[in-house]
Amino acid sequence: MELGRSSKTHRICDGPNVVDAESVRVTLSMTAAERAALREIAKARGMTVSGLIQQWIDERCDGAPAVADPRVGVNVRQRMDGLVMLGRLGSEVAAAAFFDPQYRGLLDKLDYGNEGARQIGRASLDQMDDEMIGAFVRELSRVVCRSGYVFLWVDKFYLVEGVARWFDGTDLKSVDLITWDKGRLGMGWRTRHQAEYVVVLQREPLHAASTWRDHTIPDVWQEKVSKSHPHSKPIRLQERLIRAVTQPGELVVDPAAGGYSVLEACVRCERNFCGCDIEFGEEDGDER
Repeated sequence: MELGRSSKTHRICDGPNVVDAESVRVTLSMTAAERAALREIAKARGMTVSGLIQQWIDERCDGAPAVADPRVGVNVRQRMDGLVMLGRLGSEVAAAAFFDPQYRGLLDKLDYGNEGARQIGRASLDQMDDEMIGAFVRELSRVVCRSGYVFLWVDKFYLVEGVARWFDGTDLKSVDLITWDKGRLGMGWRTRHQAEYVVVLQREPLHAASTWRDHTIPDVWQEKVSKSHPHSKPIRLQERLIRAVTQPGELVVDPAAGGYSVLEACVRCERNFCGCDIEFGEEDGDER
């Protein structure tokens, strides 16, 4: 298999077939064993590897996936209530989901009495209480497919006090934790806040080997981000997680999208995105 380059795109050439850069990412995310298996499948079908990949891409990525309600947009930034959006989605339609609840855990615990310019944007956003966060998580448990993943963002105070109450009574179980080192010091009466956490939830039945393909993701992730939104999140980490647990063309959900970093990550790795934010968005989904 030859990796070639044209003036417009990178291409993989295998006999008469040419696969463009988007399809190349499929093989780059595979392990050596998976690539060997791919070659065996292609041989058994009398096809070249690149021809098989292109056929697979065409089948999985032929337009946006259907959702239960035409008022829900795909691959757009839509402004609407996240619970309304989730209620319009069918059950088990998403391969994965991200959820960054809007809460004041850190600000209220520290209680400086003077929220400066760095916190003013975050403090002005509508806050979610425990009951509302639980309602979101229950809906995500319904929307995500069996053995699919929900990536739940929390700060250190919620991590210590526990978040299990949010997914009690659902099919979601906590299976891992990732620490995001932001690379910059934040607030703190004692230690300075420099990290956030991703609680990795999986819907039952629990499987690891068959559902998680990237085993090189560290559980402490370093990535600086530009503050394009009060809750800016690391795009490279989210991209790695999406690639690890989904396939091209599958649906990733984010009902509290904020700065839409999950959308950007989905675009990078050819996944479809269905998400919204109650305050941020270019299309008003509530008016559809």
